[in-house]
Amino acid sequence: MAIASAKKLVEKSISPGREPGGDSSEPLDIGILKDVLGFRFRRIQNHLSRQFSDHPMHGNLKSGLYSILALIAANPGVSQARLAHESGVDKTALVALLDDLEDKGWAVRKRAQSDRRRHSLFITEGGRATLDKLTIAAHEIEMPARQALTAAEFERLLATLDKLYTACFREEVL
Repeated sequence: MAIASAKKLVEKSISPGREPGGDSSEPLDIGILKDVLGFRFRRIQNHLSRQFSDHPMHGNLKSGLYSILALIAANPGVSQARLAHESGVDKTALVALLDDLEDKGWAVRKRAQSDRRRHSLFITEGGRATLDKLTIAAHEIEMPARQALTAAEFERLLATLDKLYTACFREEVL
């Protein structure tokens, strides 16, 4: 039964008038992915991330380093566990990113006063200067996307994304 349902979905995903596997100058039909939020978010994120990686100010940084640095700057003293949760980065991967930030002199880990097992994270002056440069690059790269929206649409988009994040992930237990 599941195979028959999947076949029907695949058949419905092929647009009328298009040859299967055919190339054309038309935008690629995304078929059944039209209703998949994750695909739509990831498609935009993939393109923006690639452009960010190619930007001269990027300097061959590990993926995710910019956003981790920005979150540390906005939340001085944040714990590694909280940062991993809020950023959606695996805890093990986050340790490698934090090691890289420390090696570059952009962030420091300090033992928390209230719980010696916990590390609090702080941005350094060098990290702040780098973050400022990377933020300029990020805004330059996003400019075509931002210009495609009115100011009201952009604010509504941000509010909608925050609403989705809260609905899906914010209440997870650390």
